[in-house]
Amino acid sequence: MSERPPNFDADLVAQFRANAGRLTSGPFAGRTLLLLTTTGAKSGRPLTKPLGFTRDGERYVVIASNGGSDRNPAWVHNVRANPRVTIELGAEKFQAVASLPQGGERQRLYDQQAAQIPVFASYQEMTARQIPVVVFERV
Repeated sequence: MSERPPNFDADLVAQFRANAGRLTSGPFAGRTLLLLTTTGAKSGRPLTKPLGFTRDGERYVVIASNGGSDRNPAWVHNVRANPRVTIELGAEKFQAVASLPQGGERQRLYDQQAAQIPVFASYQEMTARQIPVVVFERV
């Protein structure tokens, strides 16, 4: 797995905000992402990450793959500690509440997203951890 350049996420966030959610260059050009802003579990500071997602009805579903790493991304720890988040989708910005489904519901949502974005199936094969699925519901 290759490391991302130090400003990779910051550059994506800036491009997203400058173009009302459209990414026009780089590896995610033409893809639909959302921006997730969490509150740091320890720092209390806001942290914004660009993430791929799918929909399950009115809910937004994100697989916390961390590129198949053996560690969860930091934002998962943040949503467990502070489930109220901000989501930016296109030019829209709204509050949401995060939850982490378990068991059959987690598997259904993981399989659903992996069917739409096949790289997520390979991420689970790259790690022994069970990759969390996080669901965001608008408040």
